Order: sequence, then C-alpha cells, then structure tokens
Amino acid sequence: MKLFRRALALAVLLSVALVSPGTTRARDAVSFGTDWKAQAEHGGFYQALATGLYAARGLDVTIRQGGPQLNQTQLLAAGRLDFAMSPNSFLPLNAVREGIPLEAVAAFFQKDPSVLIAHPGRGNDSFEALRGKPIMIAADTRAGAWNFLKQRFGYTDDQIRPYAFSVAPFLVNPNAVQQGYLGSEPFLIRSQGIEPVVLLLWDAGYASYGALVQARSETIARRADLVQRFVDASAAGWASYLTGDPSPGNALILKDNPEMTPELIAFGIEQMRRHGVVTSGDAASGGIGMMTEGRWQSFFATMAAAGIYPTDLDWRRVFTLQFVGRTADAAAAR
Repeated sequence: MKLFRRALALAVLLSVALVSPGTTRARDAVSFGTDWKAQAEHGGFYQALATGLYAARGLDVTIRQGGPQLNQTQLLAAGRLDFAMSPNSFLPLNAVREGIPLEAVAAFFQKDPSVLIAHPGRGNDSFEALRGKPIMIAADTRAGAWNFLKQRFGYTDDQIRPYAFSVAPFLVNPNAVQQGYLGSEPFLIRSQGIEPVVLLLWDAGYASYGALVQARSETIARRADLVQRFVDASAAGWASYLTGDPSPGNALILKDNPEMTPELIAFGIEQMRRHGVVTSGDAASGGIGMMTEGRWQSFFATMAAAGIYPTDLDWRRVFTLQFVGRTADAAAAR
C-alpha cells in the first residue's frame, strides 16, 4: 500500500509538471533541405540553428545540405523533407506547371546571386558581348536562368558547354566563360591570380527571387503555425548572420561541408552585404523573406512571353504571402 501511494504521488507530481506554465514541451521536428553544399548563402538558416532561434520557437530543425546528385524538390514533394530551398523562381513555377502541390512561403534572397564569369581583356565584359559565344553552364541553369538570357539577349542553346562545378577549365582557357555564384567562384578565381569579369544577372533585369523556401500545400493548410515559426526564425537568423556575429552559423557550415573555408565564407558574406542580396528590394519595406504578387506576376509574364510557360498557368498558386510582410525585428521578437 505504501508503495502504491508513493507511485500515485509521483504520478500526480508528473501530471502537474506537464501542465504547469513554463514547462518545456517537446519541439516539432523539422527537416529542411538546402539547394547545395553548405556555404555562406545558407548562413542565415545555419545561424538560426546554431543560436537557438529555431529552438526558441519550438522547432527541432535538421538541415540537410544539397549537392549535384540531390533533387530536394522531389524529396519535399515525396514528404521526405518538410521544407526545401529553391535557388530561383523557376522551380516553384515548374512545380505548379507539373501539378505538384508545393508553394513558396518566403524569399530570403531579393537578388538571385547568379553570375556569368569571363576573363578580363577578352571583350567579354557585358551580357551583349557574350551572345553567340560558348558558355559553361549546368543542367539546372539551363532549365532556369538560361531561359532569361535567351529571352533578354538572344542567347541560343548551341552556346552551351558542360559545366562540372569546377573553375579548373576556366583557369586554363583565357576565352572561357562560365556560370557562377556571386559569393563563390569569383573568389576561387581571384585566388589563382585572375581578376575576373563578373556579370550579375540581376543587373541585367533578371527578377528571380533566390533562396526561396518551399513547403507542401498540405503542410501550409494543416500546420500553418509551424510554417510561420520556421519563416520567422529563419528571417531572424538572416538578420543575425548579416548584422551580428556570424561565427555560430559559420561553425556549422564548416562542420557540414569540410571543403568550405573561412575565407570563402567571409567573401560570401561580404558580397551579400555589398549587393543587398537579402535586405534590398521587397525586404527593404516588408522585412527579410518578403515577396510580392506584383513581382511574381512580372517574372511569370516575362517567361510566359518567352514561351517557357503557358500563358494560362495559374501563377498565383506558386506562392503564398501569408507568412511574410513583417520586419526581421518583429520576427525576432516572437
């Protein structure tokens, strides 16, 4: 009887503890797939994880880095990820065109950092000058930004050369032109003594968002609070990463991607700050992660006019604005 009473008392104490205010509850497990191997361009997400911003919002986030053999959009659609990062506005539009129920819930890059890179002194210092010349690009670029370049500058598919995600072929060929990322390949090329010509697609009118976070429509409908918490924490992470001490996030990046270096990360951060990749555009007034219907409509209209998408595609299904529109400071206070 005494043993029974002790067990009963313990059960009562446990039940009180479980319902008492301030009791720590189990966090919601969340898996998030990035679009490439860990790098500075993922820094805000790693910062949110490293500094406890996700945990403070009741999220137990696992970041799964991408790579050349991973299709994070497919993994998201199959339910193996809760959120996935899209590098451009094409992928969400492609999903809707293919009937896949995914939606963009935030855009953490107002400027897609995609660039074309050429050698100096070869007359390849403008987008117009590259018309008709060989350019090394990867398959995902061919399905994305290359369509803009074709529409805007008259590039043709016979210019395409394979890109193996290495600057080695570029370094040995003074006439080479290749794709790149603002905060990555230019640094690697400069480290070899070449000051490259760097052409940012944004400067040519490329209106794609970058670092978009996508979720399944089912998740948005049934777990809107979880989506909101993830977006808010990520926005706060990006604010912390670019305006505070980025070392916590950098430590996780280096752990996930041993090929990365502190110097390359620092260069990527400097480029994002310098070019307003995260904080310009819609984010200047709406906060980090902001999107607008007008910009989505403009991007779609341009690509539909180029024949990339049918003009009757329901482009409004590509995104939802219900989780954005507040400043990073407001998100951080939640």
